Amino acid sequence: MALAKSARCGRQHGLISVVAESPPSPESVRGRIVDRGYPAAPIDVGLQLSGKWARKMGMRMVLRAVACLAAAGLLAAGLAGQSAEAAASKSKQKAAAVVAPPANPAGGFETQARHALILEAETGAVLLDKGADERIPPASMSKIMTAYVVFGMLKEGRAKLTDQLPVSERAWRLQGSKMFVPIGGSIAIDDLLKGVIIQSGNDACLVLAEGLTGSEDAFVELMNQKAKEIGLKDSHFANVSGLPDSDHWMTARDLATLAMRTINDFPEYYHYYSEMDYEFNNIKQGNRNPLLYKNVGADGLKTGHTEEAGYSLTASVARNNRRIIIVLNGLPTMKARAQESERLIEWAFREFNDYRLFAAGDKVDDGEVWLGAEPKVPLSVDKDFVVTLPRKARKDMKVAVEYDRPIPAPIQKGDTVGKVVMTVPDVPSVEAPLVAAASVERMNPWGRVATLAGYLVWGQRR
Repeated sequence: MALAKSARCGRQHGLISVVAESPPSPESVRGRIVDRGYPAAPIDVGLQLSGKWARKMGMRMVLRAVACLAAAGLLAAGLAGQSAEAAASKSKQKAAAVVAPPANPAGGFETQARHALILEAETGAVLLDKGADERIPPASMSKIMTAYVVFGMLKEGRAKLTDQLPVSERAWRLQGSKMFVPIGGSIAIDDLLKGVIIQSGNDACLVLAEGLTGSEDAFVELMNQKAKEIGLKDSHFANVSGLPDSDHWMTARDLATLAMRTINDFPEYYHYYSEMDYEFNNIKQGNRNPLLYKNVGADGLKTGHTEEAGYSLTASVARNNRRIIIVLNGLPTMKARAQESERLIEWAFREFNDYRLFAAGDKVDDGEVWLGAEPKVPLSVDKDFVVTLPRKARKDMKVAVEYDRPIPAPIQKGDTVGKVVMTVPDVPSVEAPLVAAASVERMNPWGRVATLAGYLVWGQRR
């Protein structure tokens, strides 16, 4: 008797020996759906029988008897639940939809900034990267971290916006951009935050640091600790204001991460970054962010400037349900910063777009179930599956699912059973976990015996 492709049988002293092999090669399902294969195909069984018995029994009866014996043996041995490979592929870990940046998305696009990073906020796709991991002096952009630490204290209840903090002589004398705090006075945290974010006041930063932690050094220690906690990879702070210091640096990528954490972690305080101006001590100053004065959708974050750093900017722009984060450093003039940032923003929105392939809970496919109380289980994604692509690449996008079929029961809702894969030429593939959208209990023992018998004899799975 010939052996099936996925199994081989041996005959030893009249005993049945079944050794499962790998599943057959993948097959295509409905064009865009790819199935990675089955568990073991129908298994032929070799059995030593005397010639007398073989002549008296029809071949079909032999096969049926053998099938029943084999099914019972498999059930007793606990092997009927699933094939080895199907079991190995079944994971109960849930993961977020994974999105990948386009490969060399900017192509030949250039910028006069020494360092630049543009990323899509929802997917994390990098649209432009020029030295994004090189250390740079962040200048006043490091005030985003100063404000982030203060926001955290407010949210935790360790401080209130109405708390009055004293102004030291050191804060009053601090040079650079100023809020013009009065020596010996007291200022509410709400006003100081406006002084930091809108007016870029170095003095306001120091008042906050001294008033909330007792000293600038203590506050800087919190900044460095918080940087590690929120995933900044290569940043170190030496002061609260961003004044030049060889021990004070960030990267464009860390600045983008900090911007996103600010927006996501403190939506109740993010409004400070979009306020156009603020008057304190009879001195009115406008927000230094040039994009706020243009009709581009900008809603905040910070500029910076020192002789070493040049003119820099970290900004957020929201438009048509998309948000991009842009970080620029090393521009030669204030005018160049305003013009180049606007040019890059328009390029990013014009050339790229977000594509929502599946919303969380959408049915992606129906998966066939092996030895389950239900014949099929709906398959879905547990998070929105969104990808960012060059608009011109959209027409070449293909989406497929990959999973081992049939899926062995029992199945719990949320089990990861495979993956959804998006491919586009010249762009890294993008994957998201494929999960069971419902639970399926295992078939009762008698049902499993009958199913296995039918499977072994006729190749039927139910």
